[in-house]
Amino acid sequence: MEKCNECIKCTVDNCKHHHNTKNYCTLASIEVGTHEANPTQDQCTDCLSFMKR
Repeated sequence: MEKCNECIKCTVDNCKHHHNTKNYCTLASIEVGTHEANPTQDQCTDCLSFMKR
């Protein structure tokens, strides 16, 4: 079991990097990006480190 990174909270349990028993990421760092040309809301941002489990 990989160690969770308690600096990166995550509830996306179908991501390969999600800790199996805690709501944290197991990566040392993540990349955050956007799918919008001019993001104005938090829904416009994405975790670019996401990988489907």
